[in-house]
Amino acid sequence: MVRYAKEPDVPEKTSKARGSHLRIHFKHTRNISHFCKGMNVNKALKHLDDVLAFKAVIPFVRYTGGIGGTAQAKQVKAPGNRGRWPVKATAVYRDLLKNAIANAETKGLDPALLVVDHAQVNRAPAGRRRTYRAHGRIGKYASQPAHVEIILKETGGDVAKADDDTRVKITKKQAAKNRFVKVGA
Repeated sequence: MVRYAKEPDVPEKTSKARGSHLRIHFKHTRNISHFCKGMNVNKALKHLDDVLAFKAVIPFVRYTGGIGGTAQAKQVKAPGNRGRWPVKATAVYRDLLKNAIANAETKGLDPALLVVDHAQVNRAPAGRRRTYRAHGRIGKYASQPAHVEIILKETGGDVAKADDDTRVKITKKQAAKNRFVKVGA
């Protein structure tokens, strides 16, 4: 059995999936994971499908050197309109997310209530090859694969609003007064 970086508080309400030594770019996968974290799984799958169809973009918030802007990044409020369409990494991440959803269904959880609770991407050992350079030299030609783990959590659904409003309004002055407690004389 493998260890995850985070163990859930209520294992009965969670589902996991992970992939090791995946031949997808670490930097791309990290940005995909960061974007999907905290999102409803159906919404995340829809967005990932749109990325594969080049209708939506993955916002790049880290590793943005040399990444140009695109108008589609405004839809997801990416800083500096930095975004890309990492097709291979998106397809692999989407398959891993579908696997986690299937694991949740096996446990009897409702897929409509699932949220990406934990998503983590780590660097895997580099795949090393060589490229031939001028003047008889040899240069490294390394890939940057990734380890990915996803934990989904079932939320409680919609919470009903309380009927009565019995809160007491306190002014800033009263709140400041209450902060200072007198010590016994």
